Amino acid sequence: MSNAPQSDIERRFHKAMSYPKPQPPVFATLEEERAHRKHKLAAAFRIFGKLGYDEGVMGHISVRDPENPEHFWMNPFGLSFNLITDSDLLLIDLDGDLVEGDGYPHPGGIPLHSAIFTRRPDIASIAHVHSLYGRTWTTNGRLIPPASAESAVFFGKHAIYDSHANGEGDLLADALEGNRALLLKNHGLLTVGQSVDETAYLFISLEKVCQSQIAAESMGSTLTMEEEHARKSAERFSPYSGWLNFQPLYQSIVREQPDLIRSVQ
Repeated sequence: MSNAPQSDIERRFHKAMSYPKPQPPVFATLEEERAHRKHKLAAAFRIFGKLGYDEGVMGHISVRDPENPEHFWMNPFGLSFNLITDSDLLLIDLDGDLVEGDGYPHPGGIPLHSAIFTRRPDIASIAHVHSLYGRTWTTNGRLIPPASAESAVFFGKHAIYDSHANGEGDLLADALEGNRALLLKNHGLLTVGQSVDETAYLFISLEKVCQSQIAAESMGSTLTMEEEHARKSAERFSPYSGWLNFQPLYQSIVREQPDLIRSVQ
């Protein structure tokens, strides 16, 4: 018994999906990979700065070192996101000690990143900043409903955590089990991933989801997707999806701010 013929839409979709897609870079040496990770981290800070996610000296993003996974790179305390280059980044070990770099280590960021990297070896990058809509949404004590394709990515993949009551150490790391994001109660958002690209994209997307949901609820909208569809959307999203969706943001920032490229030459 033969299958029914595909519709023109299905045929064209499968044809388009058969073409080669962009792929993450492959590195010949760990030194090359380290330089790339630091460059992408600096680019993520510039993008976050452009989007207005900076709030005084609060906020931090990190990435593991590829050669020494018990070390991680992050921003120094008190340096504008809009100015960070790869040469400004600090190398920190899991005990919180400064291993390499000039600058003041981030007193609030290091305990959080150290705890997560220690308890979650599968995580390569972490982002936490005090973005406007994220910190606003976290005042209502609710998970994000699956009201769109973007919010469905987080369905069953995020949790609420009270960092004021429970701290930003081991309990926070444990709350990430099975999740790609946390809503830190009355505080802000946190995302994790297997690359800077994935982590940064997830954060940017989640911030927009919070903005969209706040707007939707302001006009009385309560419609959501069926849970089955939302769950499939969340499961389809992969580290590659995160990497791929970050590339347009990265392409734009290096065109707009060419000192990001000069810094690694």
